[in-house]
Amino acid sequence: MLAASVSSAAGLQALPDFTRLVASQGAAVVNISATQVRAAPQKQPFRPPELDESDPMFDFFRRFVPRMPDYPGAEPDDKSLGSGFIISHDGYILTNAHVVEEAERIMVRLADKREYDATVIGADARSDVALIRIEASGLPHVVLGDPEALAVGEWVLAIGSPFGFEQSVTAGIVSAKGRSLPDENFVPFIQTDVAINPGNSGGPLFNLRGEVIGINSQIYSRTGGFMGLSFAIPIDVAMDVQQQLRSKGRVERGRIGVAIQEITRDLADSFGLPRAAGALVSSVEANSPAAVGGVEQGDVIIRFNGRSIENSADLPRIVAAVQPGSKVGVEIFRDGVPRALTLAVGEWRDPEDEPAAETTPGAAGAGNRLGLELAVPSAQQRRERGIVRGLVVQRVLGAAARSEIVPGDVVLAMVVGGRQVKLDRIEEFERMVAALAPAQQVTLLVARADTASYVSLRAAK
Repeated sequence: MLAASVSSAAGLQALPDFTRLVASQGAAVVNISATQVRAAPQKQPFRPPELDESDPMFDFFRRFVPRMPDYPGAEPDDKSLGSGFIISHDGYILTNAHVVEEAERIMVRLADKREYDATVIGADARSDVALIRIEASGLPHVVLGDPEALAVGEWVLAIGSPFGFEQSVTAGIVSAKGRSLPDENFVPFIQTDVAINPGNSGGPLFNLRGEVIGINSQIYSRTGGFMGLSFAIPIDVAMDVQQQLRSKGRVERGRIGVAIQEITRDLADSFGLPRAAGALVSSVEANSPAAVGGVEQGDVIIRFNGRSIENSADLPRIVAAVQPGSKVGVEIFRDGVPRALTLAVGEWRDPEDEPAAETTPGAAGAGNRLGLELAVPSAQQRRERGIVRGLVVQRVLGAAARSEIVPGDVVLAMVVGGRQVKLDRIEEFERMVAALAPAQQVTLLVARADTASYVSLRAAK
């Protein structure tokens, strides 16, 4: 009695009823069976990096396409199962690119048991979106929603074919929006706790109004099964991709040619930023749109094409969405002052199809009060490692030993009081370090191999 009174007083609502949604939208969800090309070499399956099993990143993200069980005379791993959904009455279907990857034959099975052979119109591996079509008309199709209007905590529902069990329905809530996953810079994933398993891949994610707001694509799992973390591609991203695939046969993405890193609170203090937001430029590719437009190493990009950059992961997605060749406004923070630039956006190409990008070298610094012993690079080091300027780390001591800096790194610049100074001489660095107050924060630009990043340290007390 008391529990009922408390519930009533708190104004709690009953759980949502999904039956009407499933009845009205389930017919537009399809099962996809793809037969892989047997003669062609198979693409290597997704594997985690070389990490210990106790590492939280071990086996972190899995795409989920189950293989059909073996049967006498069958070649192993020759079929896969996935899901999809019809977006138009004339047979266009959205699914994941990895569901139909290297497929020799694609069979689509509708909710009413009709089966059709499908043709791949186009697939984009970077966003993991594929558009396929079946020869049919008058088909039921989904209604599309607005992922931007989706609220964290809102109820959502998935329909798909986990492990081949067609028209399976699961529900949950939106856990987060705009998630960045490893090696997936162009998709702001929707995170949910909807139960998703192998075979759900490519299926729709609905809101309570029966609108598709995402494509179920990846899960977090150490076992390959559901563990409460599922990720969906926002439907507006997917529809933009399918439109380009349909009209151009490929997806064009913008690019400006910078390497960036996240702004931490320490870095924000070092660069004089009012808050920890934006994308810190750690390197600028030579002759890139960013270089031509005036972006420099150490700049913090805070707005791009009229959109604020809160986290560094926002920038690649916003840049990629710009049509190559467009001129856009960029707001940067440099030497404690906001500045406005204009860039002509270039076109992004898959790194596998392009030669390695040339990066612009920076400057360096060293000093014992920071726990670093540095040296001017020898002629042999300059020749063998391609060092143009900077100071080489000899030993790492004290507080610096707890940083990311290791012997052999090249220190390129020092940021103090929001101002970045390029360093080539030991004397110059020692002078700057000697002027530091006890426990004062300083940021160094450090290069290793072909990459550079900013590292914050505090001077000894």
